[in-house]
Amino acid sequence: MLTAQDIMTKDPITLRPEDDITAAAKVMVAKRINGLPVVDTDGDLVGIITQSDLVAQQKTLRLPSVFTLLDGFVPLASMDSLEEEFKKITAMTVAQAMTKEPAIVAPDTPLDQIAALMVDRQYHTLPVVADGKLVGVVGKEDVIRTLIPLAAKA
Repeated sequence: MLTAQDIMTKDPITLRPEDDITAAAKVMVAKRINGLPVVDTDGDLVGIITQSDLVAQQKTLRLPSVFTLLDGFVPLASMDSLEEEFKKITAMTVAQAMTKEPAIVAPDTPLDQIAALMVDRQYHTLPVVADGKLVGVVGKEDVIRTLIPLAAKA
């Protein structure tokens, strides 16, 4: 059975947390990439930024519904989630817009588990991590390529 290391893109394009949002958008559009791993100076994965994270910047902030109780306003939604949404909408750097602690796979993760994770959680890009270091990424296109018979590739 195929594993992440068999289909992953080795040495993927990465971003740093301090990179500008515009730079991330330019790379994604130019390279037709859905998500980019974000690594620190030691090469440790610290997050992932996706097209969805960038599209969120065009979103209008929804104020939570409230009800009054004893002349006070009580929000029906978590103020933490409102604050997180506000941070993403106003992000200027990759660190402010990225998803921290993203789902990851190991090099030996079987293809069926990768596919299930992508379908069940609607992920398009999964970082491949070994010993805390980013070693590659698996995108939906990598999974789809496995459907093409070897004879057709030649």
